Amino acid sequence: MAKTIVDVEMLDVFKAELELCKVKKGEVVAVLSGGDDHPEYAQTFMLAAQSLGATTFHVNVPKYGQQKIAGVQGRHALTGNQPAIDTLKRADLVIDLLGLLFSAEQAEIQAAGARILRVMEPFHILKQMFPTEDLRRRTELSRTMLQSAETMRITSPGGTDVTYGLSQYPVISEYGYTDEPGRWDHWPSGFAFTQATDGEVNGTVVLMPGDILCAFKRYVQSPVTLKIEKGYIVDIQGEGPDALLIKKYIDSFGDPRGWAISHIGWGSNERAKWHHIASTSQLASEHIMNALSFYGNVLFSTGPNTELGGTNDTPCHLDIPLQGCSLWLDDIHVLDHGEFALPELRAPGR
Repeated sequence: MAKTIVDVEMLDVFKAELELCKVKKGEVVAVLSGGDDHPEYAQTFMLAAQSLGATTFHVNVPKYGQQKIAGVQGRHALTGNQPAIDTLKRADLVIDLLGLLFSAEQAEIQAAGARILRVMEPFHILKQMFPTEDLRRRTELSRTMLQSAETMRITSPGGTDVTYGLSQYPVISEYGYTDEPGRWDHWPSGFAFTQATDGEVNGTVVLMPGDILCAFKRYVQSPVTLKIEKGYIVDIQGEGPDALLIKKYIDSFGDPRGWAISHIGWGSNERAKWHHIASTSQLASEHIMNALSFYGNVLFSTGPNTELGGTNDTPCHLDIPLQGCSLWLDDIHVLDHGEFALPELRAPGR
């Protein structure tokens, strides 16, 4: 096995992250990885945990036969490996370098009381979007507002006008660290979201140039109109290639549940960059947390809802952060053309 050299700066940053997660003496921190992915992260997280007095170990599962398919969720190399799952359930904190999101295995580990921190971005993004206590405050306030709302309405200058009924599902906030038993988070992040009551999404969503198709790491190039009835996309219209791309992609799964509307929320991380897809030279190694988290986006998505306790486990998932939208919860104006209308949701200096 090749020798892993520990980067001192990375060790300091990872230690600061684990301190936010309240790792302390006597706790158990497990690192989960697949194949030869991220060996430097695994080693550095274990050293950082050890420096805080925690006991730590590494669970590495083989990834042979695993396909890296954009947008496929809930399918990973831990599936069926019950001994490894049982081992992870005994940890206080699991650092997930594999990708368990939308899976029964993740839910099982969380139910045992382990908190989980997903880490998949390159180091320069982890530093750029490092979480703050104020980001947590604003994201948790967003969660509280979503919990108390009965309806959400979203509009845009491009023609979006869609309404979500809210009451059935919980609300999740992601701010980049986790210090509560059984809680999952993603470092980095910065958004809150929920799921509409089954069958209660109706209206039109118009994707405009500059909105982001996260599964393909590209911006929308031409308008796409999605007609939504009772929680499902029933029609896609558009003269450019994007409408065809979305339709063919969803069709490729052969699963009618892929047309369902999934979670909805908004981004609150002022350190996230909307333009990162256009500006980065390292896009192949980057994930999509800049896109999901950028300040004032409306995080529209399609496909599975198991993360929120639903039964739709389709592997077909599209996250599409929308820019420049206005959003209301009941009669409370939350976003005004992509800017927060409520002062308490604004980042310092905004």
